[in-house]
Amino acid sequence: QRELVESGGGVVQFGGSLRLSCAATNLIFKHRDMSWYRQAPGKQRELVAIIRSDGTTNYGDFVRGRFTISRDNAKYTTSLQMNNLKPEDTAVYYCFSEREGYADYWGQGTQVTVSS
Repeated sequence: QRELVESGGGVVQFGGSLRLSCAATNLIFKHRDMSWYRQAPGKQRELVAIIRSDGTTNYGDFVRGRFTISRDNAKYTTSLQMNNLKPEDTAVYYCFSEREGYADYWGQGTQVTVSS
């Protein structure tokens, strides 16, 4: 079975925090880079953060130290801790699994809404 299941989205006030989680099966987690993307209404999907199989990370410029991506290789999960949330962070957040030469996988998405 190959699937990604996100959880942790919701409604939060300006300046609040949320923690998103993505549960994967072994087949689409080990040796793979795991990412979070987001898509706001009327906008293109954009990279929020990536954590590679070797543990290195990169973030979108808009993150500016507010978010932290992590992975638990024993539990096949990746998480995104989001602090100091702003209304412009409102979007559907997607988990993504990739490995060069292999198929990519997307989760179904989880809604994050930040009220002002």
